[in-house]
Amino acid sequence: MTSVQNKNIDNLLRELTDPEIPVLSIMDMGIVREVETNGKDLFIKITPTYSGCPAMDTIATDIKLKMDAAGYNTTVKLILSPAWTTDWITENGRRELEKYGIASPLDEISDKYALIDGKRIVKCTNCGSTNTKVVSQFGSTACKALFKCEDCLEPFDYFKCLT
Repeated sequence: MTSVQNKNIDNLLRELTDPEIPVLSIMDMGIVREVETNGKDLFIKITPTYSGCPAMDTIATDIKLKMDAAGYNTTVKLILSPAWTTDWITENGRRELEKYGIASPLDEISDKYALIDGKRIVKCTNCGSTNTKVVSQFGSTACKALFKCEDCLEPFDYFKCLT
């Protein structure tokens, strides 16, 4: 996770959310990679969750508007390397995903077991059961899969592991 030395800048960035998952700040998602400051000049580097992510233009605009309104002169640059990974989601971000109804990503090997082999290891965000199954490899966005709990019968999204 990127650490921002200036608490005011950090707090402002934590107020900005991912438009596709509005309960997560861009900081908890790990999208903000670097913040350089020179007085009131800010240079912020962001990484998309995947290269074709349609939310990145919105996120970049939101950052510029928010920081400029706070008196900064902001430049936002999209960087593709290193590629974003679900490992960059903070522990707080993972808790917020679960509360919102999206199962947090498993590790890379477990993810394949759940998505390809059908192992019942993804925890239902409603009742906590692992008696769950894949309904579709693709959920509401490309980075999520749709699951269903066999115990409470509720559908839920699972955030796929990206490494």
